[in-house]
Amino acid sequence: MDRSPAFLAALASAAVPGLDPVGVEALPSTPDQSFDIGFVRDGEGRRWVVRAPRSEVAGAEMDRTVALLGLLGRRLPFAVPAPKGFVALEGGGRAVVYPYLPGHSLDFAALPAGPGLAAELGRAVAALHNTDPAVFEEAGLPSYDADAYRTRRLVELDRAAETGRVPTALLTRWEEALEDVTLWRFAPTATHGDLTGDQVLAVFTDDADSSSGRVKGMTGWEDAKVADPADDFAALVAEAPPEAVETVMEAYAHARVERPDPNLVVRARLAAELGLLSALMDGLARKDVGAVEVLTTQLRRLDDEVHAARERGDDYRTTSLSPVALRVRPAPPPALVVDDDDDDELPEIADDAEGPRGGDADDELIEDEPRRGLG
Repeated sequence: MDRSPAFLAALASAAVPGLDPVGVEALPSTPDQSFDIGFVRDGEGRRWVVRAPRSEVAGAEMDRTVALLGLLGRRLPFAVPAPKGFVALEGGGRAVVYPYLPGHSLDFAALPAGPGLAAELGRAVAALHNTDPAVFEEAGLPSYDADAYRTRRLVELDRAAETGRVPTALLTRWEEALEDVTLWRFAPTATHGDLTGDQVLAVFTDDADSSSGRVKGMTGWEDAKVADPADDFAALVAEAPPEAVETVMEAYAHARVERPDPNLVVRARLAAELGLLSALMDGLARKDVGAVEVLTTQLRRLDDEVHAARERGDDYRTTSLSPVALRVRPAPPPALVVDDDDDDELPEIADDAEGPRGGDADDELIEDEPRRGLG
């Protein structure tokens, strides 16, 4: 059902005593959205957001989110929506109204590496992930341990395979990653669940310098749960330059209470790819032929990209789903040649018996010791 801007403004006025709307703008309606959303301006120049669920399921999600936001508001170093009023909807459920959060949404594809906004984003996500999971559980949100979450993903993959719309090579790629238990050793974490650039709000001390930004707030908490921390990096890994991802992850690791697991980015990459499956299944459930065809094309394109990367040599920064431990192999020690005729002499390094300046290797070591502060 589509709700007009005027209707959304009326909801805002009824939900918040004293709110007198003088202007309203509604987000464009799409078949897949769960809420009608309007931005209202009142007579005092304040801006408000009104969200009206389109279904009972969306209404239940919103109620859980409202409970969570009340608990998070005083625990995070950035702002989250703070509901100020509710109004019952005809047919059941209720709409929520909260003050508009200032800031600019992020374009992960243009996120600059280095100190500044990327590092700020890493620290902001770390602050969220440092939140006690009991807070989310108190709000009635789902909680999964690592094995349960992996199993949940496998079930989703099986359902998608039955549609016949997913390339076989992708199904194999994802099944191998989901069945490799070494990838799935993580501590369940409080997560946002759908952390795209649209959900992150930033402010800038210099509008001409994107690196001067800092994270001001986060919105869109309907998918929040206790689960895999990698989910909150899926959009970042899929869209941002590798150098920016590395900056975010470095700042994140420094700010985390617990050390992140080594396969966090690998699972984030997998989560980004599996996001296409979730969208495909949603489109099929809605019988949205146009969306299904678009997503099927995107899956084929992803299959081509993965195949091309394999031909070039798997790039761990952009395409690999291999566990980190299997990619990092120490170089073997240099081969040693021992002269059996003279057991008193030291063995020589076969490939480089001479020092850097052409002298004997042992003489070179002795000459270098004083410069290293050893003599």
